[in-house]
Amino acid sequence: MSEDIKLTKLASCAGCGAKVGAGTLVKLLQDLPVLQDERLIVGYDKSDDASVYQLDENTAIVQTLDFFPPIVDDPRLFGQIAACNAFSDVYAMGGEPKLALNIMTVSKEMSQDDVHEILRGGYEKAAEAGAIIAGGHTIEDVEPKYGLSVTGFVHPKRVLTNAGARAGDRLILTKPLGVGILTTAAKADLVDQELLEKLYRQMATLNRVARDCMVQFEVHSCTDVTGFGLLGHGYEMAAGSEKTIHIRMDSIPYHKEAYEMADMGFVPAGAYRNRTYAEAHVRFEKETPLPLQDILFDPQTSGGLLIAVAQSDAEALLEMLLEKSVEAAIIGYVAEEEDVAIVIE
Repeated sequence: MSEDIKLTKLASCAGCGAKVGAGTLVKLLQDLPVLQDERLIVGYDKSDDASVYQLDENTAIVQTLDFFPPIVDDPRLFGQIAACNAFSDVYAMGGEPKLALNIMTVSKEMSQDDVHEILRGGYEKAAEAGAIIAGGHTIEDVEPKYGLSVTGFVHPKRVLTNAGARAGDRLILTKPLGVGILTTAAKADLVDQELLEKLYRQMATLNRVARDCMVQFEVHSCTDVTGFGLLGHGYEMAAGSEKTIHIRMDSIPYHKEAYEMADMGFVPAGAYRNRTYAEAHVRFEKETPLPLQDILFDPQTSGGLLIAVAQSDAEALLEMLLEKSVEAAIIGYVAEEEDVAIVIE
């Protein structure tokens, strides 16, 4: 990377914290003309992770697109994290990514080496995912951004959406929360290098292993937890499934250092947007400190999967995930629809 340039200094927002708020997106997408096609299994009407289009009785394509500004200064690592985040939407649908296209904006302040290393990071994660980057599009912009348009495949009868959760399902989360808060604090040099390296490894880890495990069990619904935070994406799952999600606060995996940083005020703007979007649909059964609430609304970059699995399979799936070194936990359950979408116990 160019010695005089830090990628994060070129961006006003970082990672998935740059996403437009979910509430704003709903308004932007209202009344748009959409061609109807019976082969479109999943569109954007349920706020799902990707679109799914059936080609024949055995094959459907999964398509998604994701890109964002730098969340780290190392260009190669930035490319890896952005690619992992883009592939995650396909994994959340139960699919296998196969083709990808680069989406990139470059700042005039970046060197050619910076650009090359960002692309290298993306290509490395594509190779790890078993996907081919077959081209892309790059333009100049004030801020650098990188991501991928990804196409994957899934059997039409095995598509997982965020709208299929059933009463009695157990909820499994596959990566700890707090990334947005801690990367915000890192800008003020308040996060030690050991923890930063742990965060970087987490964000640069594909959700491929989690996907490979969950498709072996009776999973009814899945979404990845990214820019809208656990409660934003959890609300979409609950609302789409017409169920209520119960989350046990003491079961949620999160980076403990995030509590102190949130208490000090290092909360990204995206967390406040997520609170505005989902808070009215959440009930806290007991007094919950504000820093813990902030962690629940915290936007995650390349976050884990939130899986609704049949109660009978939950422990076996969790055991397999843990054996594969996935930092997973059962964090709650799904109930019949109540007066709110999410209950925090």
